[in-house]
Amino acid sequence: MGDFWVFGYGSLIWRPGFAHVETQRARLHGYRRSLCVYSFVHRGTRQRPGLVLGLDRGGSCVGLAFRVPGELRDEVIAYLRERELVTSVYLERALKVRLDGGGMVEAVAYIVDRGHEQYAGAIDAAHAAAVVRGAVGQSGNNEDYVFSTLEHLEALGIRDHWLEEVARGLSP
Repeated sequence: MGDFWVFGYGSLIWRPGFAHVETQRARLHGYRRSLCVYSFVHRGTRQRPGLVLGLDRGGSCVGLAFRVPGELRDEVIAYLRERELVTSVYLERALKVRLDGGGMVEAVAYIVDRGHEQYAGAIDAAHAAAVVRGAVGQSGNNEDYVFSTLEHLEALGIRDHWLEEVARGLSP
């Protein structure tokens, strides 16, 4: 099989964790980056959930597309499934993304399952900040997750006004 692409919009941007041979900015239409997933494992617990990013319906999302050699397909897909499908709140999809160079490619992406118990839905930035503040899970502090994501988005020249508003709500 040939090479394939993976679309990252949150922590995959700053910690992909898999081998790839090319990275390009890309835009996914029809989905937006959103803190819409209650985290019971990585950034919170069932008793004190945090919030992590998901791709939710509507709008568009600028992120990174990673080109993976075809011979690594099984290994990378297994890694992504172990990482992203811990609680089955995400659905694995092959979606078209537009690369910054103008071309369209199909990329593996993980979108939120709106029927899952962890789906937080559309919440305002103040409420999101209140949920994030103080939440900690196996992968660390929820606030660090939000700030790190924003740092990496800013370094790539990607603005996410809503996430920036959440971060302002976390500042003392």
